[in-house]
Amino acid sequence: MRKKRIMVIGPTNCGKSTLVNALNDEMRPIRKTQNLIYGMHTIDVPGPYIENTWMYKYLISAMQDASHVLILVDQSKKAAVYSPGFAKVFRCPVIGVITKADLRPENEEFCIKQLQKTGASDPYFIISVQDGTGIQALKECLFEKKDR
Repeated sequence: MRKKRIMVIGPTNCGKSTLVNALNDEMRPIRKTQNLIYGMHTIDVPGPYIENTWMYKYLISAMQDASHVLILVDQSKKAAVYSPGFAKVFRCPVIGVITKADLRPENEEFCIKQLQKTGASDPYFIISVQDGTGIQALKECLFEKKDR
């Protein structure tokens, strides 16, 4: 049986790789890649997999290795990235995460609405890897559920 990991998806520059490093307790260098990166606990999905609908089939295929999916929304940018109901395509739990909480707090409500439209489960995690906000709560949720 293959090990199930936490799939982390989101648009380019939303903080996926930084969050993956935090979840894996690693400090790998952040670099752009066009490939899925399998970490100790995670699958880091490149932004173009979300930004190009023709790549969704690869995303759905990789989901077979996922115990959970984290859908990331960047609070520093007010942009709708996901299609309505996007989270419904996944067969495992989907958790909404708002990244870069230390930037542009006025966009938080917009981000929550985006996660609601995707169909990601509430509660949403509002995090900032830079100042550590919300990371511990997210880890507890993920690793508690993953151990069950």
